[in-house]
Formats: sequence, C-alpha cells, structure tokens
Amino acid sequence: MTEFWLISAPGEKTCQQTWDKLMVATTRTNNLSENNKFNIPDLKVGTLDVLVGLSDELAKLDTFVESVVKKVAQYMADVLEDSRDKVQENLLANGVDLVTYITRFQWDMAKYPIKQSLKNISEIISKVKSAHLGSLLTRSLADIVKKEDFVLDSEYLITMLVVVPKQVHLNKTSYVDWQKEYETLAEMVVPRSTKLLFEDHDSGLFSVTLFRKAIDDFKHKARENKFTVRDFQYNEEEMKADKEEMTRLSTDKKKQFGPLVRWLKVNFSEAFIAWIHIKALRVFVESVLRYGLPVNFQAMLLQPNKKNMKKLREVLSELYKHLDSSAAIIDASMDIPGLNLSQQEYYPYVYYKIDCNLLDFKV
Repeated sequence: MTEFWLISAPGEKTCQQTWDKLMVATTRTNNLSENNKFNIPDLKVGTLDVLVGLSDELAKLDTFVESVVKKVAQYMADVLEDSRDKVQENLLANGVDLVTYITRFQWDMAKYPIKQSLKNISEIISKVKSAHLGSLLTRSLADIVKKEDFVLDSEYLITMLVVVPKQVHLNKTSYVDWQKEYETLAEMVVPRSTKLLFEDHDSGLFSVTLFRKAIDDFKHKARENKFTVRDFQYNEEEMKADKEEMTRLSTDKKKQFGPLVRWLKVNFSEAFIAWIHIKALRVFVESVLRYGLPVNFQAMLLQPNKKNMKKLREVLSELYKHLDSSAAIIDASMDIPGLNLSQQEYYPYVYYKIDCNLLDFKV
C-alpha cells in the first residue's frame, strides 16, 4: 500500500500533544494507519496576500511535477521492459526507496535555503523541474504538433510557432497580452488565426498564420514583446526522422541502456524530491492560512491501512471537527481564495494525498 495522507492540525498546548492525540485515535487501539511526524522547518511566512497567491501557484506546480515524476517513472519502466522487477530498485529518491524517503523526510537546506522567502523557494523548485523535460524553447516538437495545425504548401501564407510565457510579473499573464497583440505585431497577420497547441508549467506554444513577406517584421516585434518565435517549419520527413530518433534513443539498448537508465535515475530522484518539498510547502502555507499566526501546527504523515480507510477518515473527522464547523457542509465547487477547494476534497484539517503508485503495474 503506497498511498500516504499528509495532514496537519494546530498545536494544542504543545505540538507533541497534537501528535499524541492522533496516535491514540489511529494506532494504539485500532491499527487504522502507520504514522510519522513530518518535519517542516521554520519557513518565512511573508504577507497574507503572498500566501494566498502562493497557495494557488503551488497547487498548479504540485500537479505538474507529479506528472513529470510519473512520466519519468513510466519511461524507466519502458526502458527496463525485460526486467520490470528492476524498476523498483532504480526508482529511488536520494538513494533510498520512496516510502523510506517520505516517512523520514528531511528538508534539503542546501537546495532550498529556508532563509529565502516562500515565493523564492517555490521558484527554485519550479526551475528544477523545468530542467527535466526541456522547455518549449528547446525541446523537440515532434510529439506535440500535428499536420492540421499548419497551413502547408501555400505560396503566400505560413504558420509560425510562438512560445508565450505564462506569467511575466505581478500575476499578469502573457497569454492575455498575446491574444490582444498578436494580430498587430506585423502587417498581414491572419486575424483569429492563433491557437494554443500545448503548454507546460512555464509557457504555452501558440500557432499563428501570416503572410510570408511579414516574417522578419513579426519575429522582431514578437521578440520586443517577450514572445519567442521557434524556428520550425512543418516537414513530414523531418518529423518522422525526429520521432524515429526519439524511439531509437530509447530502444538502442547496447549503446544507450546504461547512460539512459542513469539519466532517468538522476532525473526521477530530482523530480520526486522536488515534489515532496512542494507537498511540504503546501502544508505550511495552508496551515498558516487556516490556523493563523504565530505558526503552530503539527504536520503528520499517515499511511492508511487499506481495509480501514473509510474508518480512518471518520476518526479524523471526529478528532478535528472542532477546527471548522462548516467543513461538513462546505461546497467543494465554491472558489475561496487560498483554499483550493475546487481541486480536491475539503476537510477540517489540512490534507494532501501522496500517491506513490506511479505506474500501471505493481512494482
């Protein structure tokens, strides 16, 4: 069973009392879960506005980095197709198995210095994961774009691809700027011709169609506006060759197997560590938003006994119902800033699931 519930509750007279109460309720008599304290260091709180904004940012980052972790794990499983029992021994975090890493989690002070603001730590983490998949500025587009995205074989028109950053500064989104401005970046841009083809955490890849004679002018104006034009022309043969090269890299076992597995091991570990640090940040931010200042909460990691999950949820609700009388009836579709209700179930205690079932087969 590799599902964990990462929860927090406010400190009673001491945080140790909060921990003891949980242990009595869930393990001493009824074996509902195995529990560990989850150590989150004293992070810098910042302002309420920053916390609310960060809560939303971290939710998106969490989803994205989880998808990176799962993709790298799946790729590792594909590469090790002849020996899937070896997958588990290669999917490690900091050299230990995932359950050990999570249950003995220690904040990495060197990578994510706690003297930095929460916002800066979040940005450091998001830079780490950007490196893994290759950004839209440099990565191969063979698996992203399709023939129908382009105007082909036209003497006058050409479809270009533009990378638009998701956020410039102060929560201002570049997508809005792009939609407003792309038709006026040069003469002869086809109106309403842009389309979002793909996005990662940082940017979106947009297509736009214009007259060939306006290419240089368009590129120049796009650059001035912080939009990056990819030098890419749709060519069926080149795309095919690109796809074949990607396939060859993953199947040319004799030459590539060792280096590829090592690369995947390193990148999996990095991504997984970043993901668990995001969970820790989310617990910290959400606990401060819910329970207030001064910072006084106990983060706890529960590994539910599979047969007793429903009972465990009932016990936790009973234990913490005094924290929020509205939790039982709150509508999860309501959009309350900083609480991210629309994305997940809402409980009177802070709760995030960590699902280590990363692959379709049981490792």
